[in-house]
Amino acid sequence: MPRETLDRKIQHLRDEIIILGSMVENAMIDSVEALKKRDLAAARRIYVQDNRINDKRFELENETITTIATQQPIMARDLRLLASMLEVTSELERMGDYAKGIAKITLLLGDQPPIKPLIDIPRMAEITASMLHRAVGAFVALDIEVSKKIPDEDDLVDDLYNQVYRELVMIMFSNPETIDRANYLMWAAHNLERMADRVTNICERTIYAVTAEMMEFRASDDELVKS
Repeated sequence: MPRETLDRKIQHLRDEIIILGSMVENAMIDSVEALKKRDLAAARRIYVQDNRINDKRFELENETITTIATQQPIMARDLRLLASMLEVTSELERMGDYAKGIAKITLLLGDQPPIKPLIDIPRMAEITASMLHRAVGAFVALDIEVSKKIPDEDDLVDDLYNQVYRELVMIMFSNPETIDRANYLMWAAHNLERMADRVTNICERTIYAVTAEMMEFRASDDELVKS
């Protein structure tokens, strides 16, 4: 396979990762909006459309594996990038599952009365969506400087999650009839917190693709350490 052919294939895969990232980002935002508005029709649509995210992930995975298998010889930096693409597509697909989970929560809540206005959960979604958008862009551009900065914002998501958790626990204690509904909202907040963690994983993969070093961000201080 000539070098220019490999470059074209890699660029195509980059473009497809951007598309997949956009699909996941939209699913995340839409699922929280459906939860906030109790829009059951939108929730059903998001739930079903997760199949498109899954299909795109497997399509990308197959193309990436085929590229690795047919390129001989392959340079180390190309192999790192292609291997990282496999990891990133997997992370994105899992985030799509989290968005699907939030849509399911909306369906489970149905027309039950809300126990509190949703303020912090939409804020978590806003921050996480921004992190995801920039992390995918940094991966495609192999921008390690941006990738090192994005995980700092995970602390904001964690803080909001803890705030949501504490508030919902207090509501449950004061009114046991709200326990099921509060647990559903905790589940939604937890899904968003996990999404932000997976964005951090994408940032780590970008750094690996460029530097060949396996690094991870410590949850406590976002310090990069070698694995």
